[in-house]
Amino acid sequence: MMEDAVQENFGRISNTRDRKTAKMRTFISFAAGMAGLLFGLDIGVIAGALPFIAKHFALSSQQQEWVVSSMMLGAAFGAIATGWLSSRLGRKYSLLIGAGFFILGSIGSAFATSVTILLVARVILGFAVGIASYTAPLYLSEMADKEIRGKLIAMYQLMVTVGILLAFLSDTALSYSGDWRMMVGIICVPAVILMLAVLKLPDSPRWLASKGRFDEAKSVLHMLHSNERKVASELLDIRESLKVKQEGWGLFKANKNVRRVVFLGMLLQAMQQFTGMNIIMYYAPKIFSLAGFTTTEEQMMATVIDGLTFVLATFIAMNMVDKAGRKPALKIGFSVMAAGTLILGVCLNLIDSGSTSTWISYIAVAMTVVCIGGYAMSAAPVVWILCSEIQPLKSRDFGIACSTTTNWISNMIIGATFLTLLNSVGSAMTFWIYTGMNVLFIFFTIYLIPETKNVTLEQIEQNLLQGKKLRDIGC
Repeated sequence: MMEDAVQENFGRISNTRDRKTAKMRTFISFAAGMAGLLFGLDIGVIAGALPFIAKHFALSSQQQEWVVSSMMLGAAFGAIATGWLSSRLGRKYSLLIGAGFFILGSIGSAFATSVTILLVARVILGFAVGIASYTAPLYLSEMADKEIRGKLIAMYQLMVTVGILLAFLSDTALSYSGDWRMMVGIICVPAVILMLAVLKLPDSPRWLASKGRFDEAKSVLHMLHSNERKVASELLDIRESLKVKQEGWGLFKANKNVRRVVFLGMLLQAMQQFTGMNIIMYYAPKIFSLAGFTTTEEQMMATVIDGLTFVLATFIAMNMVDKAGRKPALKIGFSVMAAGTLILGVCLNLIDSGSTSTWISYIAVAMTVVCIGGYAMSAAPVVWILCSEIQPLKSRDFGIACSTTTNWISNMIIGATFLTLLNSVGSAMTFWIYTGMNVLFIFFTIYLIPETKNVTLEQIEQNLLQGKKLRDIGC
C-alpha cells in the first residue's frame, strides 16, 4: 500500500511538471510568434497603404521606392545593433527593446505630416523588425529540442505569414475609405501585447551559460524539460561547447572555418531575397495592375489570395523541414519559383504586347500564387532555420548579425529597384531576371548547403571546426 501511494504521488508530481513545461514551451512559442506577427504586419501593410500614401503626398516612383525600402534600411541597422544587444543583454531584453521600437515606429507612421517624417518612422519600424528577425529565431533555436527545432522556427515563420495576411485583410477593409494612417498605426496593438509577453519570458540557457550563469541556465532547462537526465545532458553539451574561449569578430578573423560559415549564412539570406518574392509582397497592387486588374478592390482581393497562400504553404514547410529535410525543401521551392516567375513574365509580355484575353490575367495571378507558395514552403522559413543552426555558439551572435544584415540589405536593394526595373527593362524581363536567379540558387543548394535535420547544434559546430565541407557539416 505504501509503495502504491508513493508511486501515485510521484506520478502526480511528474504529471504536474510535464504540464508546467508544456505551458512554458507554449508561452515561449506565443511570445516569439508575436515578434514574427509584427514582422509580417510591417512587411504586408505597405502593399495596401502605398497607393494611398503616394496619392496623399504626391510621390514619384523613386519616392515610393524610398518609402518601401526605408524600413529595410532600418532593419539592417537593427540587425547590426542586435548582435551587440543580444550578446550583452540577452535574447529576452533584445526582444523587449524591439517591441518598444515597434510601438514608436507605428505611432510615428500613423501621425506623419510629411514624407520625411514617414521615412524616419519607417526606419524606426525597420530597426524593430531587424531586432525581431534576428532575435526570435535565435531564441527559439536555443530553447527547442533538436527533434522539433526546425518545426518551431518554421512556426515563427508561420506567424510572419499570418501577419502578412492580417495586414492584407486590414488593408483591404480600410481601402474603401483610403485610411492609410489606420493601416500603418494599428501595428502598435500587437506590439504592446509582445512587450507584455516578453516581460514574462526566461532568457536562453545557452546565453546564460555563456555568461557563466550556470545555475540560472539549469533553472531554465528545468522549465523546458521535465526529465532530469535530459536537463543534465543538455547542460553538459552546453558546457562542452563553451570550453574553448572564442567569440565574435576575433574568432571570425582567427578561424577560417568560422569565416566559411558566416559567408554561407550571408549567401543564404541573399538567396532568399533575390528570389524576388518579397517584391510581390511590397508591390502586389502594382503587379496586379500590370496583369490587367484595374480597380483597387480587384487588386486588394488578389493580394489577400497571395497572403492566404503564404500562410497555407508555410504549413507544408512546418511538416517538411524535420521530416524530409532542409535541402529538399529548398530545391523544390527554388524550382517552383523559377517556373512561376518564368510564366508570369510570359503573361506580362503578352499583356504588354496588347493582348486583352482575360485568361492571361488570371494565369498571371495564379503564377503569383505559385511563386508565393514555393517561397513559403522553402526559402522563407528554411533560410532562417539554417542560419540559426549553422553558426558556432561563441560566434553565433556575430554570424547571425552578419546574415540578418545581409538579408535586409538585399531586401532593401530589391525594394528600391523594382519600379526602376519595370520602367527600364519592362515587366516581363524584370521577372525573367528573377527566374535566372532561382535557377542559379538550385545549384547553390545542391553543392553548398548542408542538411541539418535531426543534428544537434553542438554536433554541427564540431563538424564545422573539424574542417568538413560546408555541405557536410550536418552529417
